[in-house]
Amino acid sequence: MTRRVVLASGNRGKVAELSTLLEPAGLVVEPQSDHGVPEAEEPHPTFVENALAKARNAARHTGLAAIADDSGLEVDALDGAPGVLSARYAGPDSDDAANNARLLAELEGLPAERRTARFVCVLAYLDHADDPTPIIAQGFWEGRILEAPRGAGGFGYDPLFWVPDHGCASAELDATEKNRISHRGRALATLRSALAD
Repeated sequence: MTRRVVLASGNRGKVAELSTLLEPAGLVVEPQSDHGVPEAEEPHPTFVENALAKARNAARHTGLAAIADDSGLEVDALDGAPGVLSARYAGPDSDDAANNARLLAELEGLPAERRTARFVCVLAYLDHADDPTPIIAQGFWEGRILEAPRGAGGFGYDPLFWVPDHGCASAELDATEKNRISHRGRALATLRSALAD
């Protein structure tokens, strides 16, 4: 039996990625933009709270089950920044280039061993807007921040994120491999397993 679920995002790439990974769990993923859902506020200090806010907003406006993710980059030398502000690290209207430039400036002069970082992804799944027992799935991807960008793939901080096990930047990985080993891929595997129980 299949179930419709709204994704608290209008990003078609994310919809396609999640659809492929969640289809075996019997879920048909629809973007919230297809339902005219307004963007949710994300004022919270944690990935979990922001993911829940987005999922509740999508479920409330559609009456469907909902999935939302909140993700970002945590850099140890910056006490976990940019964290939940990853997408707007250089300001409210900043783009990837500006965010990457600010990160490099903040870490200028730090040696490789002090540039440790991780990508974090939190997925929240709700059966309905007032679901008291949401499923929360988390994924982490350890690496470090390079001194200059490498690669042309991916988005966000991918050109600056060194993947030690593969000896390259995230932006140099094949998309299929990246989806398999990334923070989002790991969180999705956990969510898919929880939904199958």
